[in-house]
Amino acid sequence: MSIKEHPPQSSLHVPVLLESTLELLHPKPGETYLDLTAGYGGHASRILSITGNYAESILVDRDDYAIKRLKSLSDRGVRLLHTDFVTATRQLIKKGQKFDMVLIDLGVSSPQLDQSERGFSFTKNGPLDMRMDRRQVKSAKTLVNTASVDELTQIINQYGEEPIGYSRTVANTIVANRPFSKTGELADLIKQTQKHGGKWKKIHPATRTFQALRIAVNNELGLIEDLLPDLPDLLKPGGRVSIISFHSLEDRLVKRYLKEQFDAGFEAVLSPLTKKPIAGSIDDVYNPRARSAKLRAAVKK
Repeated sequence: MSIKEHPPQSSLHVPVLLESTLELLHPKPGETYLDLTAGYGGHASRILSITGNYAESILVDRDDYAIKRLKSLSDRGVRLLHTDFVTATRQLIKKGQKFDMVLIDLGVSSPQLDQSERGFSFTKNGPLDMRMDRRQVKSAKTLVNTASVDELTQIINQYGEEPIGYSRTVANTIVANRPFSKTGELADLIKQTQKHGGKWKKIHPATRTFQALRIAVNNELGLIEDLLPDLPDLLKPGGRVSIISFHSLEDRLVKRYLKEQFDAGFEAVLSPLTKKPIAGSIDDVYNPRARSAKLRAAVKK
């Protein structure tokens, strides 16, 4: 049964590619589960309801909002770790802990985007923040108001995948008009860098710049690169890992790592379970952000 057939009670609980994730992870009663980006527990709740092994499962998230929302699962014995997934992974490996299933759901959660005070979205005016972990010092406001033109150009070009010339135009405009404190004022300024008086056809002109700033603030791609080589050490023999990405930069890293495993032949530690990524549904009216999702999975030999 697909996600579409289960209308959500709240916008907080719309797990992406849930049924496909369940098929690939194939949870069984008694198995252990590690969710490195647990969010609001959508995937975890379903998986743990099958395994029943709450006491030996761990949920990780660096967002304090998410940790608070996961209390109902911690009350049932699940251990919560309030940290980023690389730090958590290294702690668990050091302790020699291994799991039957590992899930990584990358990107920003719907609640993070929907809460204006988090500053992730230009459609909801709020403070320029974008920190997934609010304990860290660096925010989007810090970055926008202190980075040089060259630094901002590189960030927008590399993480926003905007052309280099346009990236520099946006960077110059930001530096010439700062300081900024609100998402709305930054988005409006970026809109004016477009030709034809700031009009656009499909996506808001600030979309890719906001994505780039968010990735830079949270070191998203750096953390993924650090995480991937450690995944086999988290898995028991026969253990499965599923990774959901939401934009090409994330998926490219995951694809490259799994391809390296496949190309390693007999020396490979992981065997891919997906030849091609499973894509999110463009028809998911309950979670339109799911349309950009891609799911890849592997099993430890």
